[in-house]
Amino acid sequence: MEFVNTARIPAPRGRVWDFIQDLESVGQCVPGVERMEATGDDQYRGTMRIKVGPIALKFEGDLALKERDPSTGTTRMHAQASDKRVGGSVQARMTMQATEVSPTETELVVRTDAAVLGRIGEFGQPVMRKKADQIMAEFATNVSRRVTAGSASRNAA
Repeated sequence: MEFVNTARIPAPRGRVWDFIQDLESVGQCVPGVERMEATGDDQYRGTMRIKVGPIALKFEGDLALKERDPSTGTTRMHAQASDKRVGGSVQARMTMQATEVSPTETELVVRTDAAVLGRIGEFGQPVMRKKADQIMAEFATNVSRRVTAGSASRNAA
């Protein structure tokens, strides 16, 4: 299943790029992420709780940063996580790309190619797509808030 989500961030591309390289900070912007910690070079372990319809899921898993290309503003990652209680897992390849729209605005495109396995896959694509869109909308708002708050504090100094 493939998801493509786009957000406009009211900040210069360089500032957005710098922010998305700090995956622990990015993780704090994802709704439901309770914990994300570095376990080695570009390796992270975390926990995310989400509710899909009446079902509460707790994913625990790993995220690996695979590539950073500042010339194209692209970061590639692989994630795998499972919910032991419900019985299922997700494996995903994600790409975040920051593109300058103007000197003060950046378009952030997040592409996710996910394989949903086990009982979690029974939710169906429309339900999962709706949940992914909700998460991405809140993520974009959180990133915008964090990136612009960082610029406001730098401008005040």
